[in-house]
Amino acid sequence: MCAYLARAQAVTVSEDELTVALEDGRTISVPLAWFPRLLHATPAERANWRLIGDGEGIHWPELDEDIAIAHLLAGVPSQESQRSLRRWLQSRRAT
Repeated sequence: MCAYLARAQAVTVSEDELTVALEDGRTISVPLAWFPRLLHATPAERANWRLIGDGEGIHWPELDEDIAIAHLLAGVPSQESQRSLRRWLQSRRAT
């Protein structure tokens, strides 16, 4: 069986939406609310991303956030626990 692997080529993050252009010509958009770290990030932090795994995912180094393209296509939002998110938000306030 040959598994097709969707790969990202460009990423745009607005105030309320994450949009990813895929190499095969598709574009997928999801609500930013699916990814609380992006939702709470500054515009500069949202803009500082890089593709990982040859486009199989997106990484935001300042936010310690990784999103798999396969998860976006499957409709899977962030799996981060509320406890982990609270700790992360508290660490941002402390700096």
